Amino acid sequence: MTNECDMKWLQCAASLAERGRGRVRPNPMVGCVLVQEERLVGQGWHAEYGGLHAEVAAIESATESVRGSTAYVTLEPCNHQGITPPCSEYLIKKGIRKIFYGAAEPTEMARGGRDRLEDSGLDVYGPINDFQISEGVDPAFFFTSKHERTYLALKLAISADDMIASKRGERTFLTGEKSNKEVHRLRSGFDAIVIGSNTARVDDPLLTVRGLPHAPRIQPTKVILSSDGNVSPGSRLFDSIDTTPVLVVVTKAASSDRVAALKYSGARVESLSSLDDKIDLKEAMKLMWDLGLKSVLCEGGAQLSEAFCRDNLAQRVYLFRSPAILGSEAVPSFPAETAPWYSTKWKSRDDNRNFGRDKLTIYDREI
Repeated sequence: MTNECDMKWLQCAASLAERGRGRVRPNPMVGCVLVQEERLVGQGWHAEYGGLHAEVAAIESATESVRGSTAYVTLEPCNHQGITPPCSEYLIKKGIRKIFYGAAEPTEMARGGRDRLEDSGLDVYGPINDFQISEGVDPAFFFTSKHERTYLALKLAISADDMIASKRGERTFLTGEKSNKEVHRLRSGFDAIVIGSNTARVDDPLLTVRGLPHAPRIQPTKVILSSDGNVSPGSRLFDSIDTTPVLVVVTKAASSDRVAALKYSGARVESLSSLDDKIDLKEAMKLMWDLGLKSVLCEGGAQLSEAFCRDNLAQRVYLFRSPAILGSEAVPSFPAETAPWYSTKWKSRDDNRNFGRDKLTIYDREI
């Protein structure tokens, strides 16, 4: 049973977990706080892959004894010996009296922490039925663990009148510097960033993570979907080929010359079946899963984003809305009334944030 005070501490733990973004995958982001008589005595998060887990980091941060304290952690303490020892055993050893956790451990290898803690006489409460302090802390980790397929999120920047570009084929800057910095932070938590060949030609993006206090442990793979392989090896996508892999997905319609040029430039090229002369997106998602790309952020244009939603492949939308008005002649972000933010199949999270003049709203698809 949880009360308002317990929820406050769990929310604090969830905020700490975010500090591990980009540094811990394929492990989950996890946060933990230790409380003694309503006082915070320790806090920690999983900061580096292979490093201390959140519970251990919280205990080691304490400046006084933690014996008899309550631990609030976003994920059920693990019960297996991996790179680090079981957190359940460490909590027992240090005399923690009570545990509240947000989400149940989804992997068979690590579960069992709750049973181990209760068998040792600790009071254990969880999982907590609140998405923001449980699976919402790291939705990609839980989705892939449960469904064994790639988690796909869309990043969209639109105007106040739901437009994505002032003219077709013309790059339009809608969001400000603060929003752009947040996009880089979001990118750091994904295994790959995917775009279509049209976005590659029009925007000529770098698609790297830049400008953060801590660089991601692994730069996301750049994935370009191009049915005919019309991707210029001279584009900026290839500027960091030595440190950031480039994957180009084509169909049989791609000429051997184009494929050869892309491979010569360092890209990996994979050919898939076509569907209405376009790449079969379900096959593309399966390919990414098979290649170990478990979480992917789509930064493509309106057509690719709409197609991912239409095929029920997208699980989340990060919607950055600018106050700009582009007018009726501009390019709409989605066909009329099919946008996730107008659909009952998608749920908005109650954590809208402002980045300068822009507003970020997160939508998750109901599964």
